[in-house]
Amino acid sequence: MSNKKENIFDITLFKRLFEYTKPYKTVFYGVLLSVLIIAGLSIATPKLLQIVIDDHIKTMQEEGFLYYIILMISLLLLQTIFQFFFQFYAAWLGQNIVQDVRILLFNHMLKFKMKYYDNSSVGMLITRAVTDMERIADIFGQGLFMIMRDLTVMLVISIYMLSTNIKLSLIVFVTMPIVLYATKIFQRYMKTAFEQVRTEVSNLNSFVQERVTGMKILQLFTRETTENRNFKAINERHKKGWLKTIWYNSIFFPIADFLASITTGLVAYFGALMVLVEGTATVGQLFSFMMMIPLLFRPLRQIADKFNTLQMGMVAAKRVFKIIDTTSQIDDTGTIEVSKFKGDITFKDVHFSYVENEEVLKGISLDVKSGETVAIVGSTGAGKSTIINLLNRFYEINSGEILVDNIDIKTVTLSSLRSKIAVVLQDVFLFADTIMVNISLNNPNISEAQVIQAAKDIGIHDFISSLPNGYNYNVKERGAMLSSGQRQLISFLRAYVTNPSILILDEATSSVDSYSEQLIQNATDKITKGRTSIVIAHRLATIQKADKIIVMDAGEIVEQGTHEELLKKENGYYRNLYEVQFLKADVA
Repeated sequence: MSNKKENIFDITLFKRLFEYTKPYKTVFYGVLLSVLIIAGLSIATPKLLQIVIDDHIKTMQEEGFLYYIILMISLLLLQTIFQFFFQFYAAWLGQNIVQDVRILLFNHMLKFKMKYYDNSSVGMLITRAVTDMERIADIFGQGLFMIMRDLTVMLVISIYMLSTNIKLSLIVFVTMPIVLYATKIFQRYMKTAFEQVRTEVSNLNSFVQERVTGMKILQLFTRETTENRNFKAINERHKKGWLKTIWYNSIFFPIADFLASITTGLVAYFGALMVLVEGTATVGQLFSFMMMIPLLFRPLRQIADKFNTLQMGMVAAKRVFKIIDTTSQIDDTGTIEVSKFKGDITFKDVHFSYVENEEVLKGISLDVKSGETVAIVGSTGAGKSTIINLLNRFYEINSGEILVDNIDIKTVTLSSLRSKIAVVLQDVFLFADTIMVNISLNNPNISEAQVIQAAKDIGIHDFISSLPNGYNYNVKERGAMLSSGQRQLISFLRAYVTNPSILILDEATSSVDSYSEQLIQNATDKITKGRTSIVIAHRLATIQKADKIIVMDAGEIVEQGTHEELLKKENGYYRNLYEVQFLKADVA
């Protein structure tokens, strides 16, 4: 229980969040000043009401009456103006802080290793970058400053009450300890409830994102009923999390309202006795106290409400900072900036594992000469694509060395290394934008004229021009408006237009129609000419012209040589693969 009490409000977390207010300190202090002004104006109306009743209404004194009424209206108008500026700039500050944190988070995520994304839910990351950020904005716009305003108003009113009439003040304060204790208990339970809500929101986002992305698979395998049942279950947990917060609110706020009503009744009864019997209070004081009771209890009720918002924001901030604090970046300590590689690639006894103690590459050593086209073949899981990932430093090797032009790639800056290597993947990813943007990726160094000329060079200009709006054709999310072959052609052009020193084709001709395959083959011949190329393929017919073929099995190189050399090996791994594939083709 003591641990829970300590964690109701995380001071360390708040201090860290407070650091982001420094660029906006003028606005921050302006909002604090408006808090003090609003608190001072909060007692103006009750005080003026007391004067009007005691000095004018009770004594039937008309002189000066209108002055106080005009002053009261003026102060109310001034209070409204300061309330406007307070609320606007508190929210403005929250949105600017969130903008800064969101940019920091996104830049941090851009540098994560691929391993981080292998083990993380996309829906969870979206929740952190979008929904949780809005909760952080509420810390300033709806939580912290609102609580400070309400506490300051309560303090000013309490001091004014005590300085006006101590007996009436004690009657007002008699129920305050009960409300304060209830508020403390309420805050503790609400923090736990909100943590559960944020967890379930993240789970719900992850579930929906994955199912929408994989909808085709769900429908192909008629999983609609099962997934609907799973969705109901996760939605039920989400609902229960929110119902807990509703339950606590339903208990606390009626209690607070009841105690405020009891206090009002006590002040009315005992205050009347003090006016009529004891003569220790005036009618004006009684009316001003009756007016100030809501101003005292309403902020207390609102503090609890705003504390809910603050708690949700702090829970969200904790989750966001957990990602920001994650150290999953590739160590980019290289100092060498390379303008161009010749293209010599060397792997020296490279060991690598995605999961600890489960090696995927078991001491790989290979040499690729500048300008060569080298094919890597092998069964699924042999480690072919892993070589690509390591050459681009998406993952760190366990041991060994990877050299390009006899330079250890760890000594080359990541941006310099990756900008000289172009990869065409089997699963082409296109953004929901135009073909031109998907090719250039908004690189200012790639002009529209360069893209068009590159398309003509590799023979796909006519295909793009035939589309509505040509290069400005919007391919929609993941390139849904194009066939797999067309997406592959766009990927080839995207790689070619960067003029890479090293080109990697990973299963680039699989699962495409014969027409697209011919275009892709022509494009392959064009873009591999004169540059180091690594081709990974299951279809051996596409790599017979390679200068060297490397055969992998279970993370090891088992054979290497030219197509003709490998076919001559009796019971050779490559020869068996080749015979099986062409036997299937003959049967078909």
